Amino acid sequence: MTTGFDYVIVGAGSSGCVLAARLSENPAVRVCIIEAGGKDSHPYIHMPVGFAKMTTGPLTWGLVTAPQKHADNREILYAQAKVLGGGSSINAEVYTRGHETDYDRWANEEGADGWAFKDVRKYFLRSEGNSMFSGRLHGTDGPLGVSNIPDPNVVSRAFVQSCQEYGLPYNPDFNGAKQEGAGIYQTTTRNARRCSAAVGYLKPALARPNLTLITGALVHRVVFKGRRAVGVECSVGGSLKVINADSEVLVTSGAIGTPKLMMLSGIGPAEHLRQQGIETIQDLPGVGQNLQDHFGIDIVAELKGHDSLDKYNKMHWMLWAGIQYMLFKTGPITSNVVEGGAFWHSSGNHAGAIPDLQFHFLAGAGAEAGVPSVPKGSSGITLNSYTLRPKSRGSVTLRSPDPRDNPVVDPNFLADPDDLRVSVEGIKISREIFNQPSLRKFIKELRFPDTNVRSQSDYEAYARRYGRTSYHPTCTCKMGKDAMSVVDPQLRVHGLDGIRICDSSAMPSLVGSNTNAATIMIGEHASDLIRGNR
Repeated sequence: MTTGFDYVIVGAGSSGCVLAARLSENPAVRVCIIEAGGKDSHPYIHMPVGFAKMTTGPLTWGLVTAPQKHADNREILYAQAKVLGGGSSINAEVYTRGHETDYDRWANEEGADGWAFKDVRKYFLRSEGNSMFSGRLHGTDGPLGVSNIPDPNVVSRAFVQSCQEYGLPYNPDFNGAKQEGAGIYQTTTRNARRCSAAVGYLKPALARPNLTLITGALVHRVVFKGRRAVGVECSVGGSLKVINADSEVLVTSGAIGTPKLMMLSGIGPAEHLRQQGIETIQDLPGVGQNLQDHFGIDIVAELKGHDSLDKYNKMHWMLWAGIQYMLFKTGPITSNVVEGGAFWHSSGNHAGAIPDLQFHFLAGAGAEAGVPSVPKGSSGITLNSYTLRPKSRGSVTLRSPDPRDNPVVDPNFLADPDDLRVSVEGIKISREIFNQPSLRKFIKELRFPDTNVRSQSDYEAYARRYGRTSYHPTCTCKMGKDAMSVVDPQLRVHGLDGIRICDSSAMPSLVGSNTNAATIMIGEHASDLIRGNR
């Protein structure tokens, strides 16, 4: 079966949903968006607190990393969404967009002309529907709902106070004039419900007759006629279809899925493709290389009482929380769990420097798969920290030429010694924050790391043992002009026609924050590039 459109979008994640909505604003343009996962109908997706239930399971691809040789040879769970809305449907909803200098670096040092902060700020503002902040750095009318957590947990408030006692300034707006400091995160929520890219962008646009959504469709390859992309081949409901793109194929399958699809289509390192028995259409050695991710390391404390969200693990409290949310849209279900945050410096001498560490405070313990917890029946809290701009580089390669097989994902965490150094400082600072008066009064015992972790080598061993992905893979089809770049600053794949990569894989380097806002910005910017509205 063959079906024709002007634009075919592969992947209905954050950026794909933006593109589908923006391109279909023109009623003369036929748009098709294809998603391997199903619709975002699971109730956990739309409850802010549901994040804690979705880091594994049927809404993900079930990925684990290759053994991490610098992290105790562990195979680390690697959550990647497989559902409408992509990561924006299962993430912790934290709304941060990075430091202005991240985007200036892209433009001034990494060959991404037109992507400096002065160029992309309008796209952040166009996407943002902030219920609290406005002005030069915030939008209020965008499709992506952004709001304050209605009633942060008492231990989250104590975390912010402890940060101030340690020496961090209070910061109510991490996307404002200054990034550094501690505060309560804003989240991608609206009216006490998650506002994913599917909710904010795609669903309102689906009423348009020129926009077609196909779910449960695994794309096998991009179809080429000569050097021009003309469509995609995919399997839907057991049958093989070719969906034609008269104008362009737009790949938005994420930093893992996009390089996989490129290589399956014959675009990538020629020698690797030859080993897989795939004919090379375009030799691009950077496809699947340059993988960058935040390596988060948790510390966990047991509380004296039941002040954190963990008390809602008990059935009677759980039922009460459900009733409160159903009737009044208040209570713990309105929490994203990851309520508190901070941006700070690994070095005491940081005058004029931008933060190189980010912290996420969770008002609970064991909320995410693979994270240590407290004894059963107790309540706990968690503080995660990571190096904002890691120097380690990993890769995504094919496991086989079968599109049903997951690729080999090797983030190569802690390969650079400087990443380990900064990570250790993050653990030490986390421990100091937990030892400040405002939090110490709640804490019974620090469980991870325990009192045996004292020396530098102890801290390094702890980082290798307990670090994990922070769900921010990027840069595997990077934008630029050098030999390892895959797309140009207009997101067009080098050497080919009719195909662009418009997602987090196109980032030249990792931004210093959570990545969803930047991915949505890429979708907004890409829609203007495609429509000629630069």
